[in-house]
Amino acid sequence: MQEFVTVTGIILKQTPIGEYDRRICLLTKERGKISAFVRGSRKPGSRLSSATNPFSFGIFKLYEGKSSYNVSEVDIQNYFEPLRLDYEGAYYGMYFCEIADYYTRENNDEKEMMKLLYQSLRALCAESIPNPLIQSIFEIKSIVVNGEFPGIPSDWKLTESTMYALSYIVESSVEKLYTFKVSEEVLCELREAAAFYRDKFMDREFKSLEILQSLG
Repeated sequence: MQEFVTVTGIILKQTPIGEYDRRICLLTKERGKISAFVRGSRKPGSRLSSATNPFSFGIFKLYEGKSSYNVSEVDIQNYFEPLRLDYEGAYYGMYFCEIADYYTRENNDEKEMMKLLYQSLRALCAESIPNPLIQSIFEIKSIVVNGEFPGIPSDWKLTESTMYALSYIVESSVEKLYTFKVSEEVLCELREAAAFYRDKFMDREFKSLEILQSLG
């Protein structure tokens, strides 16, 4: 008898497979990052087509095949619909998913990274703070979550407000991250700090970031 596994997760990316199928990369609360096939999801009217859209968050019922998971049922609870209607916002979301994909592994405890990604996508949809600030917060906090944050270099000449914002990002819970705004001067310094940490700790070129930079 087939055994099923139920996981809560966010789709990071999807890839067409063959004529009718897709493979999704899923960041889950229970099993870290996993891949799963969604059979027949490219057929017109497929009930599982919603199980392949990047950013989608929900509950996935899986069964294990010989070499991979397969999606049997899905209950999507948040599609982050505004990102599907906002070209620039979508690329921010894809960039965050690329970083989550870079940092996470199968069978690791990735709850904090999944929570960070979820809250960051919510912030992009809410438009309560500017996207470049959300990006800087996400980049810095993802390094913190991964246990790589080295502290603030003593020779940095930052304004007191920027130092406070950096400390807040590092020390605050994920749920309280996106609750503040900053001046243009502080945002500029935060972006420079985030870029420094990103270049130091993320040894990969991110396609979505390249597109975002071309848009800016």
